Amino acid sequence: MKYHPIDKKLFIKNRKNFAAKMKPNSLAVFNSNDIYPISADSTMPFQQHRDIFYLSGVDQEESVLVIFPDCPNEKHREVLFLKETNDHIAVWEGEKLTKEKAFETSGIKTVYWLQDLEKIMFEMMTQCDTVYINTNEHYRANVETETREDRFTKWLLAKYPAHSVAKSAPILQRLRSVKDPMEIDIMQQACNITEKGFRRVLDFVKPGIWEYNIEAEFMHEFLNNRSRGFAYTPIVASGNNANVLHYIENNQECKAGDLILLDVGAEYSNYSSDMTRTIPVSGKFTKRQKEVYNAVNRVKNEATKLLVPGTLIGEYHKEVGKMMTSELLGLKLLDKADVQNENPDWPAYKKYFMHGTSHHIGLDTHDYGILTEPIQANMVFTVEPGIYIPDEGFGIRLEDDFVVQESGEPFNLMRNIPIEADEIESIMNS
Repeated sequence: MKYHPIDKKLFIKNRKNFAAKMKPNSLAVFNSNDIYPISADSTMPFQQHRDIFYLSGVDQEESVLVIFPDCPNEKHREVLFLKETNDHIAVWEGEKLTKEKAFETSGIKTVYWLQDLEKIMFEMMTQCDTVYINTNEHYRANVETETREDRFTKWLLAKYPAHSVAKSAPILQRLRSVKDPMEIDIMQQACNITEKGFRRVLDFVKPGIWEYNIEAEFMHEFLNNRSRGFAYTPIVASGNNANVLHYIENNQECKAGDLILLDVGAEYSNYSSDMTRTIPVSGKFTKRQKEVYNAVNRVKNEATKLLVPGTLIGEYHKEVGKMMTSELLGLKLLDKADVQNENPDWPAYKKYFMHGTSHHIGLDTHDYGILTEPIQANMVFTVEPGIYIPDEGFGIRLEDDFVVQESGEPFNLMRNIPIEADEIESIMNS
């Protein structure tokens, strides 16, 4: 891993919080992700399952975590199973966690090699009544691949059919959505790396470069600052490409007079940042572009003020819709008749702003969080309004990441990343 080690106190605390929510005499199991094949002997770069990382800090394949707070054998109340390392693996793949290093990383004292899992699990399963399985219940999840977690769950439930079954997901949804100060510090580092990339790009952009050139500039800066790279597939969308919400080809020339929508963010230590900026290829906005830009920025600033404890995200989105409607009327993109005759299920503003304004962010870019429950302090949200006008050849979105505070306005993790139109122009022309 490129990132600096994380204090194991974070993972110890996370496990303690999880265990406190478990039923009496229950056991929970968490698996690492697979390394996914491409073809022949090629594989995708490994990315750890965020739940086992959140609870242990272990960032390698073929790892299993078991949490069993009421285990009569005290040494089995927290157990890690790891792929056994040896000199051959060290030469061909690089160093893996030793038992000692696993303790330094996670704070878990009991570490077994993976070949002992079935024997040790049998002992623990005879001592518990309920087993927590870890299913993916994120509201955006659409998984066709059978994961390592899925295979393990299938094996476990077949071998131990008499146990009660519970779900880890509701506990993790609540725990992971509220960030520890150490997590917020890591996310701040991710945002700081994103800032460095954006400032590099502001100095680089000019007519005639290509979208992929910009993507490369970001990647250069991210890797140079201990990031693995992009937290999600980057969007570098010039001209009308910005009106395709998930445009990821990044293969077109950036032409004079056009805008470029940049939806990019660095990851750091498996945590995400998520930034969007829209900048002029020629270094200066037209009058119309700046009008629309400033309207989007006003909605963003006003929407941010609503992210306070107790707010329901559904009501929040309705209020932002009203703000956007007002701005679209001012821009003459809507008229009063459009609003009066709108379909309540698809309001008039949706013609130009068709996506949500905010989502949880953390270990996942679209992070865990239960959308029907009130916002709490130390949740982290994006705020990302946009106006998309295919008929005028541009779309504008602006986005920062905010930590909800106990009182007052949210704290902007991207407060140092230029966003005002005049500042963007000034930097690009300096």
